[in-house]
This record gives sequence, C-alpha cells and structure tokens, in this order.
Amino acid sequence: MRVLLVEDDQDTADAVRRSLTRHGYHVTWAPTGHAALTAVEPDIVLLDLGLPDMDGLDVCQELRARGDVPIVIVSGRDSETDKVVGLELGADDYVVKPFRIRELVARMRAVTRRRHHPNRPRTPPDVYGRLTVHRPAHRVYLDGTEVPLRPKEFTLLTFLTDRLEELVPRETIMSAVWDTNWYGSTKTLDAHVSVLRRKLGTALRIESVRGVGFRTSVTGGT
Repeated sequence: MRVLLVEDDQDTADAVRRSLTRHGYHVTWAPTGHAALTAVEPDIVLLDLGLPDMDGLDVCQELRARGDVPIVIVSGRDSETDKVVGLELGADDYVVKPFRIRELVARMRAVTRRRHHPNRPRTPPDVYGRLTVHRPAHRVYLDGTEVPLRPKEFTLLTFLTDRLEELVPRETIMSAVWDTNWYGSTKTLDAHVSVLRRKLGTALRIESVRGVGFRTSVTGGT
C-alpha cells in the first residue's frame, strides 16, 4: 500500500517511515503542503497540520475535493475544535501526537476498509435554491459555477444552512464553528459572514439580528 506522509519535521518523518516500512507500506514523504498536492496519488494520506507553507486543514480540504483517498490527520493539535474541523473537512480519522505505531497502523487499516467498502453509499449534494453544497467534497456551486471557500467559511456555511429560518445566537455559532471555550469579541464571525455574503451574493440571505445573532434563508434573487 502506498502511503503519502505529509510531515514537515524530518526526524518524525524518518521514524514513521521506517516503522511503516517494517509493516509492509511504501512511504513517500512530502515535507510541505505544495509537495503533498503535487504528489502521485497514494492509497492513503497521513497528514500533519503544522506545515511550513500552508495550513494542513487547507491541504485536507483540497485533497478531499480531488477524490476519495483516505486521509488520516496526525497532529500535535489536540483541541476539540481542530478535531471537529478536520473531520468535517473530509478527514477519515484524527490521531494525536505522540502515538504508538501499532495504533496508527490499526487506524489506517480501519479507514481503508471503510473507504473501500463496495456498498458504501454516496452522499447526495444539498441544494438551496441556486446554491449546491457537496459536503463530502467540500465544494460549493452557485448557478453551476464553483465558489472557492476557505475551511472556516465552508464550516460556517454548512452550520447556517442546517438551521435555515432559525435565529441562531452569536454565542452558539462561535462555540460550534470556532471553539467551545471561545471568549471575547465575535468580530471574526462578522468578518466571515461578510465574506459569505460577498461570495454567495443574493442566493442566500444571512440576516443580522442586532444583539442576538443571525437568521439564514434561501432567496430567489439573481
């Protein structure tokens, strides 16, 4: 089995590569996100998040958009938010460093079994008027044209579209999309909502209710 190991630390990469080779895997090392995205397609990807040239979550999203290759995030980031976002962006599993190689191999085998199950159903896209959201691929289309969204923008969009016509408090959105232990200003939420409004135009109305939160609805505007 061909493994693409995306890891910026050479010592860690060498150690993991030696261990996986002893288990019969053929490992290719990619020290950067760009190297990972230009590598020959493997059978499984082991993805660190702390890469020198781009966020590993962006790499995860792009790999998932390209196809169905199994992705296991292997990272020192152990917060609940990182785990949830990583899995929502298309990762099949999340392993926190440090780890034992036997556990990693067991998770790799479990992921490949699930991914290659012949009867695994495909998830149909969600359609909201002129907007189409492919959740497994993390792609959004407006009138058939793809709209590029960053990971957090996509997570916010799916959170809001799951709650159409509901008035969702700011605190609820911050806890779900950013961090359950967030504190302070919600200006980052306002900034992300502004970006979604600009990118999606009139296809989706995200109404700000002063002092409370946001209400999202589908419109028929062009």
